[in-house]
Amino acid sequence: MSASQAIRPLVLINAVGLTSRLLPLAPRLQALAAQGWSRPVNEVLPAVTCTAQASILTGKSPRDHGIVANGWFFRDTAEVRFWQQSNALMQAEPIYATARRMAAERGLPFRTAKLFWWFNQGADVDWSVTPKPYYGADGNKAFGISGSPQGLTERLEKKLGTFPFRTFWGPTAGLPCTDWIARCAAEMIATERPELTLVYLPHLDYDPQRFGVTGSDMPRLVRELDDACAPLLDAAKAAGARVWVVSEYGHCDVSRPVYLNRILRQNGLLTVRPGPFGEVLETYESRAFAVCDHQLAHIYVRNADDIPRVVEVIQGQPGIGRLLHGDARAELGLDHPRSGEIVALSTPDAWFAYPFWLDDSVAPDYARTVDIHRKPGYDPNELFIDPSLRFPKLRLIRRLIQKKAGFRTLFDVIPLDASLVKGSHGLAAADPADRPILIADGDAPANSLAMTDIHDLLLQAFFKN
Repeated sequence: MSASQAIRPLVLINAVGLTSRLLPLAPRLQALAAQGWSRPVNEVLPAVTCTAQASILTGKSPRDHGIVANGWFFRDTAEVRFWQQSNALMQAEPIYATARRMAAERGLPFRTAKLFWWFNQGADVDWSVTPKPYYGADGNKAFGISGSPQGLTERLEKKLGTFPFRTFWGPTAGLPCTDWIARCAAEMIATERPELTLVYLPHLDYDPQRFGVTGSDMPRLVRELDDACAPLLDAAKAAGARVWVVSEYGHCDVSRPVYLNRILRQNGLLTVRPGPFGEVLETYESRAFAVCDHQLAHIYVRNADDIPRVVEVIQGQPGIGRLLHGDARAELGLDHPRSGEIVALSTPDAWFAYPFWLDDSVAPDYARTVDIHRKPGYDPNELFIDPSLRFPKLRLIRRLIQKKAGFRTLFDVIPLDASLVKGSHGLAAADPADRPILIADGDAPANSLAMTDIHDLLLQAFFKN
C-alpha cells in the first residue's frame, strides 16, 4: 500500500445478542451479509461483554488480555469491582493502537471513534463516547455521558438530544439508547470520517435476559434493532465505508439460579459483616467466595489447602456443570492471576446469582437498587421492578421528589427474587445457529471462526495490500 492510497473506513457494529438464527429477522443486516458473508463465531469464555470485547479488540484470550469476566476480585485492594472502564485494564494491545502504528509506518493516518464499547476511558482513540454518571458527595447521582475530545458529548447531545441513560440499563432498559447510539455513530461518520468506528448497540441484551429467548418477541426486537441501524448504514454508505457486524454471545433460556455464595456460607467458608445498611461480604475474612457473572463464576479461595473442601461442597449441587481449578483453567483460557482459584460453569439451564445473605431482611441496601459498581456480582434482577410492590411508579415518583428535595434516599424497587430471570449467557452454545455472528466482506475464512480471529481479519481489511 503506497502513501497515496487512503485506508478505506470500516464501521464495526457490535449488535449484542445477534445470531445466525435471528439474522433473517433483520432485513438490512441480512442484505449486508448477502453482499459479503456471515459466519457463527466460537465464543470466548466467559461469553460476557467485557471478555468478548477485549478478545475482539486484542485478538487474545483472557489469559493474555486479563479480562476474565465483567468483574473480578482485585487482590491488591481486596475489592470486587464490576464494569470498570479503564482501557489500561486490558493487558494486550488493542486494535486501534496496532492499526495506528501500522498506518504510520505506511505514512497514513488512522483515526478511531469508540462509541459505547467498553474500556473506553483512556483509550488511544481520537473520539470516544461512553456512559458515565456524575456522583455527588451527598450520595446523589446524575446521569451523563463522557467523551473526548472536550466538547464532543455536548455537541452530540445538542444535535441528537440528551442521551436516554435510563434506557441503557435498569428496569426501563430498551430501544431508545440503541437508537441514540446509532444516530450518534451516523453523526460521527458524517462529520469526522474515522478509519475505524466501533459502535455498541445493546438492544437485544434486555428482554432475552428478562424473559428468555422463547419468552421474548424476538421478531419485533430484531426488527427494531434493524430499523435503528438505518441511519448508521446510510451514513456509512455515503462515506464509502465498509460495514461489519459482530456480536458477543447468544442468549439461552434458564430456569433456575444457583446461589454459590449461600452454599459457601452455609458450609462455613464465607463470612459477612452485619451492619446498619445490611450485611456486607467480608473478602478479608472469607475462606472462599464467588464472583458470579451470568453462567460462569470465579471462586476465590484464600488458602490453597481449602480448594478440595470448596470443590466438595459445590460439586454435585443442582445447576453446577463443571468446576476447574489449577492448571485445568487453561482449557478455558482462564489461567490468569485475576481468575478465581476455581472457575465454575453452570449447566445450560442455570445461572449464578451473587447473593450471600440468607435472609432478605438483612440484604444490603444496594441489593434493591440499580447499583452495578457496588454489587459483588452481576445482577440481572436490575432489569425488573419488584412485582411485589404496590403502585411502584408512585414509589419511584416519591423517591424522586425526596431526592430533588435534598433528602438521601434509595430507588429501592429492584426485586430480590432471582427466579424472575428467564434468560442468560456465558457458556458456549450447543447449536452454531445460537452462537455470536460475524458479518463481513472480502475473503471469507475457510475454517470456523473464533472470537480472537476477528482482530486479525480487521487488520487484513485495513492493510491487505
